[in-house]
Amino acid sequence: ASKITITLSDKRSFEAELLASDSKHDLALLKIESPLPLPSITWGSSSDILIGETVIALGNPFGLQNSVTTGVVSATNRSLSLDGQLLFDDFIQTDAAINPGNSGGVLLNILGQLIGINTAMAAQGQGLGFAIPVNRVRQKLGDLLDYRKIKKFYLGLELEQIETGQ
Repeated sequence: ASKITITLSDKRSFEAELLASDSKHDLALLKIESPLPLPSITWGSSSDILIGETVIALGNPFGLQNSVTTGVVSATNRSLSLDGQLLFDDFIQTDAAINPGNSGGVLLNILGQLIGINTAMAAQGQGLGFAIPVNRVRQKLGDLLDYRKIKKFYLGLELEQIETGQ
């Protein structure tokens, strides 16, 4: 994106700066400047999620702002592949509606703690949504904050033999 704008639920908008991204994990680290304090969320843990546990998905599906859906955890450590290539092997599967526009939204437990980041849905199966577990998000956030790990370098060399006349 050439320009990133973040709009909060109170209608305040901020231009964001992309600090780092990890397209493989569908995560980005953005920075915004605000003269007032910003709301925050309590981080939970994805290591103790139970099958059948109630979850809440927040997002903007189909452009409908501030949507809330509830459901249960259907599975943990769910693997997803695309074109025969494994994408992830530890998704949280839920029947809370995760539709286009929910990607990047939060998946909360009933205590309101972040336990995942909504990222995908199964087009062939209604009611199957997937979230990146918060423990993996926490680990990837550390990688994104470490400039040496995220900076990609490319060195292009073209070799040629030179005759020295000897």
